[in-house]
Amino acid sequence: MYFLKPVIDFDRFVRGLLFLAVITILVLGLRWLSPVLIPFFAAWAIAWILAPVVNFFQNTCRLRSRVLSVLITLALLIGLASAVAWLIIPPLIDGVTQIKDALLSYLASGHIRNIHLPEWLDHLMQQWLDQEKIQSMLRSDNLMKTIRETLPHVWNMLVSTANLVMSLVGAAFGALYLFFLLLDYDYYTTAWINWLPRTQRNFFRRLSEDLGNNMRGYFRGQALVALSNCIMFTLGFWIIGLPMPLGMGLFVGLISFIPYVQVVGFAPAAVLALMEMSDTGRSFWGLMALVLLVYIVVQVLQDTVFTPRIMGKIMGLSSAMVLLSLSIWSYMAGIIGLIIALPLTTIILAYY
Repeated sequence: MYFLKPVIDFDRFVRGLLFLAVITILVLGLRWLSPVLIPFFAAWAIAWILAPVVNFFQNTCRLRSRVLSVLITLALLIGLASAVAWLIIPPLIDGVTQIKDALLSYLASGHIRNIHLPEWLDHLMQQWLDQEKIQSMLRSDNLMKTIRETLPHVWNMLVSTANLVMSLVGAAFGALYLFFLLLDYDYYTTAWINWLPRTQRNFFRRLSEDLGNNMRGYFRGQALVALSNCIMFTLGFWIIGLPMPLGMGLFVGLISFIPYVQVVGFAPAAVLALMEMSDTGRSFWGLMALVLLVYIVVQVLQDTVFTPRIMGKIMGLSSAMVLLSLSIWSYMAGIIGLIIALPLTTIILAYY
């Protein structure tokens, strides 16, 4: 049974070592270059989404200039993002200002106007806002100690500022990547196939087309799910009396484009609940309980009705397979797994 025994000669051993070395160098290089590569791949993903819009302006609207089509698309994207930010950010700033005024009123008079705080909350705030501790920190004998304890925080602030600057630089490069990728997107999406051996090109071309079709179908379906979430959250927040229901509904619905990320909306909802409490004296915890109820109802409807039916119809998967796919891929790859779960599951089942 000699043919069953693997033959490992010196050449094969060396090739194996070289292959492992190349993989190791590639992984280490990707980690080292991740600050540069992340903006590029993010720009590529956005370009992949916006390319049909650019082609629509250039071909359907008969704009001969590719540059003009790209600029119009980017202007629409910026306008849409600005409109959403205008609906969300100013009311949140007003809410934070009202909360600050309420805290100043509490420091000055020991109570907030029109609001009776529970005894446990009043005691807790008295501990947090201990004026004797603040005065002790400012005494001359404790001043140097306070400075020594504060310096690390100042250093952390400087480091955070530097990281913010680097993030802004990365965002600027990402915008440049996006512009130039959109200019020659069709070339970039077809040129890579020429790097492969001729015998493998047809297979990978079909695989790329199938993956692209599945990803486009997924994004269309997920956009419909996000739109339904926008409507349901807006109605829910309006019914329970949460301030700024339209802005909050749009915000939570848009971030739900990535499944289950809408839980991030709890933070601004808490700010709005505090603002409502300072204005009307309404119970903060009662309002947050209603917000939680809205989340539960919308999540149940999304998981049992909208996602299985919309995504199942578009991706050709049963409701059980949709939920199972999302669960498995999210466990393996987190948020990225939630994004790629349904397209990759469809491809795997089709080619299997």
